[in-house]
Amino acid sequence: MKKILLLSDSHGHLDQKILKYIDSVDEVWHAGDIGSTAVAGRISTLKRLKGVYGNIDGHELRSQFPENQIFTCEGVKILMTHIGGYPGRYNLRVKELILKEKPQLYVCGHSHILKVMQDRKNNLLHMNPGACGINGFHRVRTLLRFELNQGKIENLEAIELCQRGSLNVNDQ
Repeated sequence: MKKILLLSDSHGHLDQKILKYIDSVDEVWHAGDIGSTAVAGRISTLKRLKGVYGNIDGHELRSQFPENQIFTCEGVKILMTHIGGYPGRYNLRVKELILKEKPQLYVCGHSHILKVMQDRKNNLLHMNPGACGINGFHRVRTLLRFELNQGKIENLEAIELCQRGSLNVNDQ
């Protein structure tokens, strides 16, 4: 069994609220728009980090992370990318990857909107953790935590960190 923390759209921001959740898991997955190598480096010193680059990530992060991650963890096949859409509205690139790779779990970011949906047509679970950073149009900073266990996705939690504008000096 592995406990996973799923982040997206940190846009260079990492605070104590996020670090507290990193402590509680085995791996951190970042679905793009990491925003800085410092954020990736800090997470990597704490836990194993798997990630993809996002549209705001520069050449350093693009050389460190791929556009897509396709891997298996605890018997679950995962497809992770930053921009890809959601069930019924996948972009062409992701639609083709889903048909070819047949993942059980499809992870993306970009929208800044937390969304978890079953895709019955493609027999997969779609997860977008929303945005954990402080930049963007989202109102609530969010992330997802779950477990992978013998081919199953279990104990999924949607976590609200705080209203985006309500950071205080102790959160930095």
